[in-house]
Amino acid sequence: MPKAIIIGATGLIGKALIKELTSNSDYTEVVLIARKKIENLPAKFRVIQIDFDKIEEIKNEITGDVLFSVLGTTMKTAGSKEAQYKIDFDYQYNVARIASENGVKNLVLLSSAGANSKSSIFYSRMKGELDDAVKKLNFSHISIIRPSMLTGKRKEFRLGEKIFTPVAYILNIIPFARKYRPIKDVIVAQAMINAVTKNPNQYQIYELNEVFKLAGKQNSYK
Repeated sequence: MPKAIIIGATGLIGKALIKELTSNSDYTEVVLIARKKIENLPAKFRVIQIDFDKIEEIKNEITGDVLFSVLGTTMKTAGSKEAQYKIDFDYQYNVARIASENGVKNLVLLSSAGANSKSSIFYSRMKGELDDAVKKLNFSHISIIRPSMLTGKRKEFRLGEKIFTPVAYILNIIPFARKYRPIKDVIVAQAMINAVTKNPNQYQIYELNEVFKLAGKQNSYK
């Protein structure tokens, strides 16, 4: 039976993935690689607590069938562009590289709408650079998930989401603006899980509308 690995399990999408995989009988083992301790998990989940700067120490344990990479932070939390880049790019790339070297066949990476390695916007450029970098790794299937604004219950308060999410929902009724409408965490998580079996290509980018379809939510944005 498939074994999954998740990095970023304590974040919004990571928690949604745990919830979805808990009831998914296709996966009998899920390894969570995390900096923080995670408790009260079902038996099929196992946590490896690690400093991501020392990821090589556990490289032999980064094995399985699929890596779900959803690690990320904000500039405010990280404290600088350099610190954010280290988390959003370096840590994710290093785990993906080790996973590919260990024979993991599938990578499902959470990216962002507007990701572009040539962008003048730091966040969009960083996400685009990671999307480009993992393409060179030896996975059989790479699925890049590019949602718009994420909604769900976060531990930290994000003023931007509080202000703009209600407005963004209105965009759903404006045809040319639908690509900017928000998407719930559980929908993104389901799309990521479905990508493992539905992606026929070696490298596939899923933009927002395709993320909804991948999750089986073609006509839903809630």
